[in-house]
Amino acid sequence: MSNKVPLTLREAMSRVRQPPLVTGISPNEGASWTKVTIRGENLGTGHADLIGLSICGHNCLLTAEWMSASKIVCRVGPAKDDKGQIIVSTKSGGPGTSTVSFKVLKPDKIGILDQSAVWVDEMNYYDMRTDRNKGISPLSLRPANPLGIDIDKGKVPQKDIEGMFPGMSGDFTSENFSATCYLIENHSSTSFDQLRTAAGTLKRQATQKNEGSLAYVKGGLSTFFEAQDALSAIHQKLESDGTEKVEGSMTQRLENILNQASDTADTLFKEVLGRKDRADSTRNALNVLQRFKFLFNLPLNIERNIHKGEYDVVINDYEKAKSLFGNTEVPVFKKVYAEVETRIGALRSLLLGKLLETPSTLHDQKRYIRYLSDLHASGDPAWQCISAQHQWILQLMQNTRDQQGEARTVVSRLNLRRGSGFQTPRDDSWPGGGPRQLQFVERLTDVVISQLPNFWKLWISYVNGSLFSETGEKSGQVEKSKKNARQRQSDFKRMIEEVVTRLVLLLRGCLLPTSLPEAQLRLYGGWDNTPPLIGTHLTQAIHTIRLCHEALSALEIPNDLLQVIQDLLLELRVHCLLTTLQHTAEDVKRLAEKEDWIVDNEGLTSLPAQFEQCMVQMLQSLKEPLDCKPSEVNILQLEAIQDQASELFVRIMKVFISCLEELSTKTDGDLETSHISSDLGSPDLFSNTYEDFKPTPEQRLLIILSNCHYLGKHTFLNLAQHLDTHGFTGTDKILHVSMEAVRELDSGVFESYIEMKADPIVGSLEPGIYAGYFDWKDCLSPTGVRSYLKEALVNIITVHAEVFSISKDLVPRVLSRIIEAVAEEMSRLMQCVSSFSKNGALQARLEICSLSDAISVYLTSESCGSFKQALESLPQLHSGADKKLLEELLNKFKSSMHLQLSCFQLASTHPVKR
Repeated sequence: MSNKVPLTLREAMSRVRQPPLVTGISPNEGASWTKVTIRGENLGTGHADLIGLSICGHNCLLTAEWMSASKIVCRVGPAKDDKGQIIVSTKSGGPGTSTVSFKVLKPDKIGILDQSAVWVDEMNYYDMRTDRNKGISPLSLRPANPLGIDIDKGKVPQKDIEGMFPGMSGDFTSENFSATCYLIENHSSTSFDQLRTAAGTLKRQATQKNEGSLAYVKGGLSTFFEAQDALSAIHQKLESDGTEKVEGSMTQRLENILNQASDTADTLFKEVLGRKDRADSTRNALNVLQRFKFLFNLPLNIERNIHKGEYDVVINDYEKAKSLFGNTEVPVFKKVYAEVETRIGALRSLLLGKLLETPSTLHDQKRYIRYLSDLHASGDPAWQCISAQHQWILQLMQNTRDQQGEARTVVSRLNLRRGSGFQTPRDDSWPGGGPRQLQFVERLTDVVISQLPNFWKLWISYVNGSLFSETGEKSGQVEKSKKNARQRQSDFKRMIEEVVTRLVLLLRGCLLPTSLPEAQLRLYGGWDNTPPLIGTHLTQAIHTIRLCHEALSALEIPNDLLQVIQDLLLELRVHCLLTTLQHTAEDVKRLAEKEDWIVDNEGLTSLPAQFEQCMVQMLQSLKEPLDCKPSEVNILQLEAIQDQASELFVRIMKVFISCLEELSTKTDGDLETSHISSDLGSPDLFSNTYEDFKPTPEQRLLIILSNCHYLGKHTFLNLAQHLDTHGFTGTDKILHVSMEAVRELDSGVFESYIEMKADPIVGSLEPGIYAGYFDWKDCLSPTGVRSYLKEALVNIITVHAEVFSISKDLVPRVLSRIIEAVAEEMSRLMQCVSSFSKNGALQARLEICSLSDAISVYLTSESCGSFKQALESLPQLHSGADKKLLEELLNKFKSSMHLQLSCFQLASTHPVKR
């Protein structure tokens, strides 16, 4: 994983930001500690960005107050130069330039008794007696640079210096001053030539000091001698005139006068000097407050900025105060700094509380972690945040399940209160619509998709250290973060595994409760009173879980942690397939209730089309579960699943065939009143349409036969093609078993219909033949075909009309079979006659030939053989007159029955050859 992080906005701006430029200062002159306002361009982006400010060579950063990028307020310090530039330095722009200058006014050096209209800063007052500058305020007294070269601090740590020189100090004002410490602290990088120059500077300063004292003495010698000469002259004059003897010692008197003058002066100026001392104390205190007001105002500023939420300002001020006063020994500073630490401790607790609050955005989490890191909070705030987020996600998932349980309880109570007047929706849905299980799946996956990505990104930021710095700064904290992340990698992996496992267990308890042990089912189930999902809802659940898996995979979470979701998806896809097939079998079973017995041109009802449509819709609904996403298994390639699916498909086919069989065996009382209609292209005399008509059992059998014929020729073949298209295996087996079942049904229904129609016709032949005590041995000469045969033909024509009205394709098959039965019966009856007379033989031959000629289009090999056997059992005709009479009678019969027999000539299909 790369450690490169994107540049922050600050870095990006720093590359193009111009250096600071000072264009104005107000006032442009003044004494030391004068408050000035600096104006210009690019003066920094904030307090933390300002790193340097000098006026006339003096560092004024301590008193600087950054107001905006064009304004800074500060106080002028005791500058070295009388006039100089104003230089501002920032992190973003570096050292700047100035187009204006500031003039430092030196205060007039007056005596301590001289009157002044204003208070005079006596930090460096002028001693009239020694003509030297003396510092009064130890706080304001700063040792000058004795070496006269640039000071270079910070190269050697202070702790190392204290270790090498215990008890020593490099401060001029300290009693334990050590020149070696001073050189190491201030000139560790100074070259030897510069130190040699500095040594020469020290010698010149010492020489000038000595020469100044001698010059002072030399310049006053003449005055001293003149004074001594004057005093000696006065003394001699007093002695010569005797005045001293008379009036006392002149010297003593002069001494007394001087003492009196001194006492008078003390009396006169005692009040003034007291006021001066008090003023000095006040000025010193104000000077301390002014110079260190940053520290004294810091506790209040911290409270204000915390209230405003400006935590960056608080942290910058705290770092500044810590660097300046963290190791102070001044009691008042220690007291104020302790108060600052108390406020910062409260801020740490506040930020930690905000960090652990949920819900929270990733941006806020990173911000609070950086704040706590900058404040040197104890422990590992980043890991505490990760742990809190982990528990929050688990709690959200549990809350989702608990809310589902409460919803089920409310619905159950409503059912109990309303009783039979309140009917629960069939899909047992939420108030918002849709099954409860499906909405639970959507809500649960929404929780994971919305929370886990931020949780994972927080961990990644923790690993690469970007929680603490995105710019490469704070390398120490970054390395510490990386080290902690390496140590806690296994712990975080367990967190992700726990979240994913909890997700899968809750989903299993909802969608696949039988896959959980009893103990886990009590924890993650609770759907006992909810109807199981049907195939379409399971498909939607699979789609939702797949989206969740794709979202988690996009985070580059290791595949081994997401494998449990893949396993769940595999079981759900198999469960959806089998459940859909089972529900389809139930739907197909109910198709019998939708049979309206309305036939089309092909003699079909809507039942085969409804069955095919039901199957096609079922296959289309399985497209989502059967599709293989990356890293998923094709369930149709699993042998066990193939076998179960094939068995269910065979079961569906058999269920539909059973529906047809059930419809074929229903009685009139079991059937609802229906309308049978025929939509023929060319209406026939016998294709009558009866409205408001109940289908007779014979008509139902014909409709079932027509539907069975269509199933075998079209529907099953189409379904086999659909199964192949969707990737199902074992189609040949399914098709074979289905064809066998429909053939078996077709055969049974056909035999039933033939039995219903052929038996009455065949049964009427023998009574008709022997009606009126007819005897083949003693009968009159034939005059035409007898009535029994015409009645049999009319019955056959009736069957033809009935079959043709349903399906003309069934006519050859049905009539051929009926004629076979009639021919076989005629053959049996002829063979049973012991002997024929001449007229009897002629009568029998006329009837057999008339019958065979009338239905010749539907004769089969079996029926032809039966008619042949019947004719062979008759005596042969030898007389030409008999043959001529037979032919005349046949023509007469055909002429008289021409209209009735014309239906047999309209058949568009050939008889079935057996």
